Parts: sequence; C-alpha cells; structure tokens
Amino acid sequence: MEFRDAILLLHPAIAVLVVFPLIGVIVNRALQVRQRRLQTLAIGKSKIPATVGQEHTQLGRWLTGAVVGIVLIAFANDIFGNILDKQLWMKAPFQVVFIGLLFVAAIASLYLLYQAKQKNWRAIFATLTGMALVVLGCQDGIYRKTDQWYISHYYYGLVSALLMIISLSILPEIYKDKTNRWRKVHITISSLALLLFIGQGITGTRSLLEVPLTWQERYINMLYEQKCDTKPCIIQPLSLPKN
Repeated sequence: MEFRDAILLLHPAIAVLVVFPLIGVIVNRALQVRQRRLQTLAIGKSKIPATVGQEHTQLGRWLTGAVVGIVLIAFANDIFGNILDKQLWMKAPFQVVFIGLLFVAAIASLYLLYQAKQKNWRAIFATLTGMALVVLGCQDGIYRKTDQWYISHYYYGLVSALLMIISLSILPEIYKDKTNRWRKVHITISSLALLLFIGQGITGTRSLLEVPLTWQERYINMLYEQKCDTKPCIIQPLSLPKN
C-alpha cells in the first residue's frame, strides 16, 4: 500500500473511530435532554442530571469540527492527488495557490466561528466556512458521482458538513430564545443530518469498493480505454518492474 492509499483510508478510519461514536453519544444525550425537560414540566423534577445538556452541547461542538475535518481530508486527498497526477503546479501555479488558500480559509473560518460571540460574526464565519467547502468541492479530482447525486457520498457529506456548521452557528440563540423557535430549527437540522450520516455509512462503504488503490488505477484506465465495461475483452497484465 502506497502513501496515497494510506491517506485515502484516513478519512473512513476517522469516521469510524471518532465521528460515528460521537453521533451515538450525542443522540443519547439529546434523548435524555428531552426526557428530562418533559419530566420537569410534568412533575417539577427529574432524576436525569442537568449536566446532560452541557454534555450534549459540547459533544455537538466536537462533532462539527470532526465532520468538517474529515471532509477537508477527503477533499485534500482527491484534489492534491489530481494536482500531482497532472503536474498542475507547473501548468497552473495560481490555481494551486488558490486551492491551498481555500483550505487555510476554511480552517481559519471554522476556528473563528468557534470563537465568535456576536450573532453577526457567527453568521459571517459560518458563511465563509461553508463557501470554502463548496468551492473546494467543485475542484477537479473530487469523486462526486453527480449523475447519481441522490446516493452520492460526496453530496451527503458536503450537506452534512454544512448542516453542522449552521447548527454550531445558531447554538447560542437556542438558549436565548424563549419561544423555542431556534430549538425547533436545531432539532430539524439535527434530524436531517442524522439521516444523512446513516446514508454516509452506506454510500461510504460503496465508495471504498469503487475507488481503486494506486496500483489498480492503471488496470481500471485500460478497461475504460478498451471499453471493457460494455463488451467482453482480455486485458494483458502489466509487466512488473524487476528488482
């Protein structure tokens, strides 16, 4: 396995080890928060500790960073792999610099979103983070499967990341709003994101089967060049280099 293949597997590894366990704990804490609120309204007290709300909030903040992080890792693997393959740093150096600045802008904007206190600044940094992700996702080399967007791991992941950014940006408003309007928005966003995360687990597994490893790419390209996807043909094995 080459270095690029190891980087390719870093994305699903972080998803399995960090993101999905976080999602499970967050859903559990969300259900406890709701149960505690209902019990308090019904009988005036609850055995569920008040700290579950703080835990839910903190874990949600971590989840946003983790989701945006693994999306950036996936984008970086595809984009810079394409840059290396096509030697774009020689053909279009400005484009390469621009792409690098977009990654810096996405990370910086997300960091500032975590730090921002005022509503206007949170909206600005959330917008900048989302715009950077969308523009990066439009670069050459990204494995998108646009023709099957409704079951595309790329689109599920990008929309999930955008929903997490929005959820993080409105978090302080949930506790300030006495009408529960922002709480309902948060529940709607979180429910939709949960469905997308489930879809990501399915589509991500499929993508691992569809994206070839480095040593397999030559054979895959030969298949397409000889149109073996539409008629039977025989591929002669490539000669391996001698030591």
